[in-house]
Parts: sequence; C-alpha cells; structure tokens
Amino acid sequence: MAAPASRQVRRRARAAPRARSAEDWWWDRLAPSGSGYHLLPSDSMLLVLSEPGPSRTRAQRRAARRTPRQPPPGRAAAKPKATLRPDPAPSPAPAPTPEEGPDAGWGDRIPLEILVQIFGLLVAADGPMPFLGRAARVCRRWQEAASQPALWHTVTLSSPLAGRPVKGGVKAEKKLLASLEWLMPNRFSQLQRLTLIHWKSQVHPVLKLVGESCPRLTFLKLSGCHGVTADALVMLAKACCQLHSLDLQHSMVESTAVVSFLEEAGSRMRKLWLTYSSQTTAILGALLGSCCPQLQVLEPGPCPQVLRLLNLMWLPKPLGRGVAPGPGFPSLEELCLASSTCNFVSNEVLGRLLHGSPNLRLLDLRGCARITPAGLQDLPCRELEQLHLGLYGTSDRLTLAKEGSPLLTQKWCHTLRELDLSGQGFSEKDLEQALAAFLSTPGGSHPALCSLNLRGTQVTPSTVSSVISSCPGLLYLNLESCRCLPRGLKRAYRGLEEVQWCLEQLLTSPLPS
Repeated sequence: MAAPASRQVRRRARAAPRARSAEDWWWDRLAPSGSGYHLLPSDSMLLVLSEPGPSRTRAQRRAARRTPRQPPPGRAAAKPKATLRPDPAPSPAPAPTPEEGPDAGWGDRIPLEILVQIFGLLVAADGPMPFLGRAARVCRRWQEAASQPALWHTVTLSSPLAGRPVKGGVKAEKKLLASLEWLMPNRFSQLQRLTLIHWKSQVHPVLKLVGESCPRLTFLKLSGCHGVTADALVMLAKACCQLHSLDLQHSMVESTAVVSFLEEAGSRMRKLWLTYSSQTTAILGALLGSCCPQLQVLEPGPCPQVLRLLNLMWLPKPLGRGVAPGPGFPSLEELCLASSTCNFVSNEVLGRLLHGSPNLRLLDLRGCARITPAGLQDLPCRELEQLHLGLYGTSDRLTLAKEGSPLLTQKWCHTLRELDLSGQGFSEKDLEQALAAFLSTPGGSHPALCSLNLRGTQVTPSTVSSVISSCPGLLYLNLESCRCLPRGLKRAYRGLEEVQWCLEQLLTSPLPS
C-alpha cells in the first residue's frame, strides 16, 4: 500500500500551482497577457516586441509539424497500400480552427526606423561594407533597411588587384565596375566620403560614376591609384559642388591635373594632401596665385591646419611687374620649412607665403640659412609662440648674420614659448641685447619662455644667468658647444631643478679665461 500512496502524493504535487517568482511578476508587468506584446530576452538587452496577430501555442506548433506535407501541384499523391482492417468507429468532426500563416521572426517585427538606427551604429563603427551587403540577405525587412542611402555616407572601394597578374586585375576591376554601375545610383546618392585604393585601369570610369550619382561628396581619397587624368578631376569638381577635401597621397597624378582641379574648385578647397615630388613646385605656384583662399591644410603628411614642406628644394619664380600677391593662407597656424641641407628659401619666399597669415603660432625654419632677422621682422604675425631657426648640418662656407637677433625677441618676447637659435653666428653683444628683452616684459608679467636652445652660439655666462633669473618657467636649456661657458656646464638641462642648478653653478664658478 506504500507505493500507491506515494503516487498519489506525486500527483497532488504536480497538480498544485507553482509559486510565482519575482521574475514572472516583472514579465507580466512589462508584457501582460492579451496586451499584444511579448518579451524576447537576449544577452545584454530585453526587447518588447509587438505581435501582429494571434500567436500559436506550443501544442498548435507541434500539431502543425506532425501534419503530413501537401504534395506539390501537378503531382498525384502516392496511394497507400491496401490493408484489410476493420472499419473504425465514426469519430466526431473536430471544431474548425482559423487558418494561420507561418510565424514571423522577431526581425520582421522591429520597426524599420529602429532597424535603420541599429544599422547606423554598426556602420559608424565598422563601415557599410561588408555588413550591409550581408544584412540585406537576411529577410525583406533587413534588405529594405540596408538599402537606405543614409547608411552609405562613407565608402572604401579597394580594387581586387593584389596578388593577381595584370590581366586578371584588369578583368576584376571591370567586373567590380559593372557592380558599381548599379550601386552608385541606388545606394550612393548621399555619399559624402569616398576612398579608392589600388585602382589601376578604371579610375576614370569610377570618377565619372561618382560625378553623376554623388552630388553630396565632400571628401575624396585616391591611394595607390594610376591613370588619374585632368579631365576626370575637373569633371568631378564641376559635378560635386560640395567637395572641399582631396587626398592624393601615394597616387600617380600629374601636376597639371592637380592645378586644373584647383583652378576649378580652389575657391572652396579646405584640405589638400599631396606626396612630395619634383612636380610639387607647380602646385605650390598655383596655391601662391590665390586659387585657394580658404585652404587650411596643405601637407605631405596628416596634421591639422599646418603647411609642412620638409626638405623642400623649392625655387619659386618671382612675381612679374605689377602683379599683386594673392591672399595667402589666412587660417594658417603652423609653417614648417625645415631642411637638413641648404635650401633656397629666402626672405622673399617666406613673405609670399605668410603675408596673409596673421594667426601664425609656429614657424620652423631649421636649416634655412638664407632667412635673416630683418625678413622675419616684416611678417604680419604678432603672437608667434614657437620660433625655430637652428642650423643643423649646414655648410660652414655659408656667411651667417652676426647682428639682428634683437629684432626677433623685441617683437615676440611677450608670446614666445620656444626659441631655437642653435648654430647661428650672432655675436656676444648681439645675443646679450636679444635676450635682454625677456628681462622687462610689458605689464610686469613673467615671460612665457619655457624652452631655449643656444647650442653652438657665443652666449656668455652673464647673459645665461640673467635669462634664467627672469624666466621662472624655463624648463629646457641647451648650452652644448658654447665656447664662452666654463667646462662642465656645456650640456642640455631638462626640468626646473636642473635649470636652477645651472644658475647656481654660473653664479659661483669663475669666469673662463
């Protein structure tokens, strides 16, 4: 009798209602039964999805899977083998149930606007390709969301040429071009940033498609591309009226093509990246001819609002009689013409570059031995913070200026933070007068000088001690190879403690004979 009693206890335990947990209570609060919503949990979120129609129960889904499949139209169903069985008793007909279609997935229940926003977050992180192409194959709703032109703002197109012979690469580019003929008008109508990488033979057709289908293009980058013609760039400049940035680094582009493009779109150009070559002179001549008044970035390397032309062997043509100089670069804040060898940058060239740059903050002329203090004094910038005039590796046969350094410090003593005069030939008296400008600043405030390089100059101990005493913020001082200083002090000092130690040694050590 023990066994039947235990079975009855188990049946009662199964029949007893299960106590509701806190999780069940929250689920009923978020999506109560009959409200038309259901919950879908995932790893990091909880989706509340609307139900377009009555959902089927688990028993109904099981019954649907067990029902035999209907034969396709036009094919007779296979007849079962005849067997002798007694006629079963007639059973009551089942109640008619409404016809229900297949249960739609949760992806079809997400509103299109929300799905586009989700895709936009993924596109912003990883780009539109290959995600949007793969998402369009999931279902019709995802295909509709992935087809929104708003998601195709930034696109990078790389030619399938790497690792293939030349003939195979040309065929692959033509095949990809055929796909772009459909993609451009259907997906790229709102394209803003386009990058072409390693296109060798089909650059002109691609740029033609861009000009016809992408009127909102603002940035174009051609990296490792060949066959970029002047006609293609001019056509693109006329078709894309919002294009203001062009990156041609590491691409084979003739200087005449760049000049023609700047003559057409120069009035709105803001950023231009080039790879330095022997053809850069013609492009710089066009820029000096006031074809790009709004240009903020011109550089062989990426850096914001600067003009960097390192090791430039540039000999620009002089202006003709009666030819007024162009507007220059009004937004320029940094100019770097540093060179490790002697170059031909003179006061005239520097004046043509900076005559319209009043906001210049950094001027790097290291190696430019033809620049004199008189030419720097005529520059329009009044708040220069960094001035580098060091001569490194230049020839000893050059005749260096021995006077004029006070013109520099008297003009910018209130704003200069870094000053580099290493290797200059200024005399002892001239340097003493130049550095004396930091002793009395306007308004009685301390000078802003924090870095001073006097390597290889004729500066005296008294001049150095007076500069350290008047500039409490001086953190770097280079006194290497200074002939007039005592031994043991001809080195570079970094940090406030080392600079103050140098001052103490200069005040206590005997003067050199």
